Amino acid sequence: MTALPRVLFDEAHGESWTIRRDVAETMNPGHPDDSGYVRAAGVLRALGHTVAAHTGGPLTPDLLDGQDVLVIAHPSTERWERTTGGDPVLPAGELDAVEEYVRAGGGLVVMAEYEQEKYGSNLTELLARFGVGVENTLAHDPGNAHNGVASWVMGVPGEGVAAGQDLLAGARRACFYRAGTLTAPQDATVLFRTSATATPAGRPLAVAVRHGEGRVVVLADSDLFGDDSIGDHDHAALWGNLITWAARTPSSASRSRDEQAGRAEFRALKEAVEALRPLQAKDGSVERDRERAAGLVAEIAGHVERLAPRFPHDAAYLAAVVADLNTWAEGGLGVPDFLDALEAFHPDTQRVDGLEHLVVFPMYTQNGTTFRHLEAVWIRTIWPDWLAELERTRYDNPMFVPIAFEDFTSGYDTNSAVLFPETVAVRETPARFTWGGIFADREAARFRAVSGAAAATLKLDLPPDAARLIASQELAQDTFVLWDLIHDRTHSHGDLPFDPFMIKQRMPYWLYSLEELRCDLTAFGEAVRLERENVPHARYVQLAILFDRLFRFPITGGRVRNYDGLGGQLLFAYLHRNDVVRWTDNRLSVDWERLAGGVADLRAEVEKLYRDGIDRSKLAHWLAAHQLVAAYVEPHPASVWARGAAALPAEGFPKTAVDAVLPDEFPLSMFYEALRRKLGDVVDSTKGIRA
Repeated sequence: MTALPRVLFDEAHGESWTIRRDVAETMNPGHPDDSGYVRAAGVLRALGHTVAAHTGGPLTPDLLDGQDVLVIAHPSTERWERTTGGDPVLPAGELDAVEEYVRAGGGLVVMAEYEQEKYGSNLTELLARFGVGVENTLAHDPGNAHNGVASWVMGVPGEGVAAGQDLLAGARRACFYRAGTLTAPQDATVLFRTSATATPAGRPLAVAVRHGEGRVVVLADSDLFGDDSIGDHDHAALWGNLITWAARTPSSASRSRDEQAGRAEFRALKEAVEALRPLQAKDGSVERDRERAAGLVAEIAGHVERLAPRFPHDAAYLAAVVADLNTWAEGGLGVPDFLDALEAFHPDTQRVDGLEHLVVFPMYTQNGTTFRHLEAVWIRTIWPDWLAELERTRYDNPMFVPIAFEDFTSGYDTNSAVLFPETVAVRETPARFTWGGIFADREAARFRAVSGAAAATLKLDLPPDAARLIASQELAQDTFVLWDLIHDRTHSHGDLPFDPFMIKQRMPYWLYSLEELRCDLTAFGEAVRLERENVPHARYVQLAILFDRLFRFPITGGRVRNYDGLGGQLLFAYLHRNDVVRWTDNRLSVDWERLAGGVADLRAEVEKLYRDGIDRSKLAHWLAAHQLVAAYVEPHPASVWARGAAALPAEGFPKTAVDAVLPDEFPLSMFYEALRRKLGDVVDSTKGIRA
């Protein structure tokens, strides 16, 4: 199953609309836009959906099984409409196939019409299987009409929330042109209805229902998504929401590691590495039972040699690993030195989607263990063509290597989600590090676990694309790869008053906070721009940054100089202060239409701090940064820094000034304290998480 929906338009049963421009021109030469859903298909393709037309033959289980959404747009006889051809009456077998497809998890979107009975289809028979009826009428509403046309009825938004998703997010204005009205079961979600002054009044115009594992959307008008109408009001956004919500919920493909060749050999390698671990000291040397340790090192080398043919692209590197293992053993198992192997390993020159590597090094794992124990990791490169093109043309980042776990030893059964060469035990630091690996699968899995739990706890009604992002490991993984690409590159771009990576610098931790947040705000802004250019994953990057920063970062880890946590606190406080995020009646809500602008405004404040910092002294810049954060996140009442320069020690800068920083200079708000209590177990469960 693909991460982004596959949408099939039925054009084999006398539909009045087509996604094929040439067919629309044949159906209606004088005004093809009145027969085309070509732009509607384009909207979906810009969202990354796969869109196709079914132009002949029955709707069979095999056909439907390969699709996530089926669209049926106003079938009719030729007496009333110009159509795509074919019989508008679905035989009983096809009705059964469609119903079973939905029951098993498929999505169905149906466009009906006014005076439905005259069109000669059996659409009402199909919809009756889902509890939905089409009333044979034409709605009028002179007082609530588009362009003063009484039959162009402006829908009154309903609740819009179905299965915890807000189908009207960013889409609360819709016109129904010459529409009928609907009946629906009690558990249906009414998306739009006629107004109290309409004839008929207060009747549903669009509904969403659940049926088994699947979802159905029915609209009483087919014109609102036609080529000459989809640009009106919020129609395009509504169309995207409805299709995304209805689409089959994605699931991760399962892989049987035990059945794959080489897995047994790697398990044996892992067992030898784990047996060696308790014999190693913190620096990686062997302190006791060296004879047994030497035997284990020889066994590990043998496993690497036997696995090496599976990785021919790493032949030189794996040969160097074996040589470094043997040299280590022959030298008495002191502090290990794997410089030769490290210099032979270059995943940055082999960024090929799906390419796997066996990685064996003595190393510590960031956010994991500080011990330089031997580790073995089987990884897979994530480098889809669309990402490679963006890196080549827009976001050059030759050191960036996105990866996923296939398997790993216990050093990675931790919070670590990176593979960095600087963590490896070597006799001397290489002149230059040329790559950095980020486990996008682990980042995605953490995000999904915490964001899903947070949305449920905070009663946040998710837009359909956000719900799909949380539901799909593959989609989230690809999203994090794009986010990481832009974020990582941003550290060395822009107005930078100091070393962007702040390596070996002693400074207050909120400077680290602002740097990481700056990179994420930049990635958000770039994603907004990419979304306008129809890059499918760009919208998902915005959602991932928002949710990870707001939900996971502030409540993950301890409160001692937690700079990632502080960045999340600042983003939440800024958006809350500006009424983009609201916490009311124990329910969180987001003004989705103002979100991008709010994030851009915060980014502007941070970037101004950086530009001005170039001309400031270090202490003045540090104070200005504290003031920016403190404007939105309340400092600790005992903070010396909050009292200004006069309160700071006059001598011994920078050490005394940094020492004056409280371990928790910016404590959690009451909101986050409560959220941490509710989600603490979920956050803890993501340690060592596997996708």
